[in-house]
Amino acid sequence: MDPYRIVFRPSVEKDLRGLPSVQVKRVLKALESLKTKPIPPRSVRLSGAEGIYRIRVGDYRIVYGIEPSQRVVLVHYIRHRRDVYRKL
Repeated sequence: MDPYRIVFRPSVEKDLRGLPSVQVKRVLKALESLKTKPIPPRSVRLSGAEGIYRIRVGDYRIVYGIEPSQRVVLVHYIRHRRDVYRKL
């Protein structure tokens, strides 16, 4: 089975630049794992948002959607837990 592609919204680059370098490494590792398993056991489907999931990486959350027909994981936001849900 082919791996999923990870696609970032334009705002995600800014989100990554704002993270501490230690957290960036952890986030990138978590994103890499989404290529083979886009809905890992630790993911949570967000209520009120169809097809949107989040995974926890320390105090940060990765909010993403999945396009199974195109085998794409679309990353919407990577933010601190106190800020991430304000935009949804």
